[in-house]
Amino acid sequence: MTQDTRRRLRLIAATALAVALLSGCTTIKNVFDGRGKDHSKDPAKLVQITPSVTVNKLWNASIGKGEEKLGVAQRPTIADGHVYAAAVEGGVSAFDLHTGQSLWRYASELPLTGGPGAGDGLVVVGSLEGDVIALDAATGTEKWKSKVANEVLVAPAVGGGMVFVHSNDGRVTALDAGSGERRWFYSADVPALTVRGSGAITIGPGIIFVGNDNGTLTALSMTDGNVVWTTPVAQPDGRSELERMADVDGPVVLDNTMLYATSYKNHTVAIDGPSGQLMWDRENGGPRGLGLSNSAVVVTDPTGKVWGIDKNTGGSLWQQAGLAYRNTSAPAVQGDYAVVGDMEGVLHWLRLNDGAFAARSSLGGAISGQPAVADGILVVQTIEGQLAAFALQ
Repeated sequence: MTQDTRRRLRLIAATALAVALLSGCTTIKNVFDGRGKDHSKDPAKLVQITPSVTVNKLWNASIGKGEEKLGVAQRPTIADGHVYAAAVEGGVSAFDLHTGQSLWRYASELPLTGGPGAGDGLVVVGSLEGDVIALDAATGTEKWKSKVANEVLVAPAVGGGMVFVHSNDGRVTALDAGSGERRWFYSADVPALTVRGSGAITIGPGIIFVGNDNGTLTALSMTDGNVVWTTPVAQPDGRSELERMADVDGPVVLDNTMLYATSYKNHTVAIDGPSGQLMWDRENGGPRGLGLSNSAVVVTDPTGKVWGIDKNTGGSLWQQAGLAYRNTSAPAVQGDYAVVGDMEGVLHWLRLNDGAFAARSSLGGAISGQPAVADGILVVQTIEGQLAAFALQ
């Protein structure tokens, strides 16, 4: 990694810290980490619980130096029984999902902050400098490199013979999956003040869905980038730029033909995928994504509270206030439980039927990114660059 890159990383981290310190004792959201911590509030103290489910730690691994104070909420990706993870300093690593066996590591001098994304035999990652790197999923061999105009802070999406990259300037760039050549691009307006991060791209049949920093969700044609529809997830209203922040940064979840999205502006919505019609709107939401079960949508709001929402109606099912102001991550769903991490590196399993604490496990390093789940196994990444996998017994 070059000296210029190291200096830039230090500057970004220092700026994030300065903004947090300037907030002092006022009620202000942290625009860099997206957790919405109120610095006038003390983090909720964890109460003693009696576990109602047994959690087994299957394996752990180090992937290099993590994001630390960059606030990009890095998370692993699981595909075809493999776990792929990127470190700001350390490249990209692949592991067997069930055993944790190291499969390969791709070394890079670039600060990798976006991804990885995986699909169609590729693992693709983006950098703080706008680089996009495609690797062979089986071997880690570099297939191609490309460049976009701004930093990449979210995983690229791979499908339909293309790689879709959402950069921090609001632009979506479609690259040919075989060569990395640009096929088309789309640009959305970016407000003056946003949560640090970009909306992850979700792929549907012939369409991609992208959350925007202006609070909207847009459907784009995969073939040419033309807009199919745009629907508000939350309205960016308020007197100040801070009050108007309405970023849709978490991955949109597609379930059959229904889309579920959540916003920093405390709104979660269900949208009909083909038409873009809003089906319901709930005034609980969060900046980094949601978990979805057969019956519930689970979100973490900007204060760190976790909410269960009826998947079909948008009605409130429960709330868990025991994680308030703990910089709680976006939830994942593992079996009958929602799982979130916090700033002290504690993972919490909450019962989906009532939101009660069911189990805990400590990793020792803060968890910013949403956990990933596949084949009943949950994998989480800390901001220090540690991975851990868990199964329920």
